[in-house]
Amino acid sequence: MSDLSSTVASALADHYEMIRSKVHELVEPLSTEQLWRRPYSYGNSVGHLLLHLTGNLNYYIGARIAATGYVRDRDREFTEAEQRAKEKVLADFDRAIAMVIANIGKQSAEDWSSAYSAEREPESKDRFSILLRCASHAYHHVGQMIYLCKEMTKTASATRDPFSSLSTKTA
Repeated sequence: MSDLSSTVASALADHYEMIRSKVHELVEPLSTEQLWRRPYSYGNSVGHLLLHLTGNLNYYIGARIAATGYVRDRDREFTEAEQRAKEKVLADFDRAIAMVIANIGKQSAEDWSSAYSAEREPESKDRFSILLRCASHAYHHVGQMIYLCKEMTKTASATRDPFSSLSTKTA
């Protein structure tokens, strides 16, 4: 592997690992019920975003590069009614991230520019592009999760102690 190829692989793998770590940090304080709650009628739950990222990585990298045979049901990623346990959703996400990182490590210098095509992804013409776009896409959704998790924990804190933000001075 050339120096540039090695640098690209290392940086991408590190970025995907950072995304995995950030997702765990955000989701850790949430209950399974909170994971599936939609604090806004027009938005997603953290759980549905995790299903979406898992499906995205398993399809664009797993099925299209690693030839895993994964079949995606994108619409269901946002509409799944089953509220799977937080641990199960995170484990599936972790497996997708591990698969991506493993496949990044398998890319030769020539593989980065290998032709690539996938449904709903006309912009990515090579493997490097799709790996970069999936990393960007994942981090975009991490930003949404940050906002949703703050809303969940704010709501939970207010429910537990509605006076927690008031000063309690004694005379």
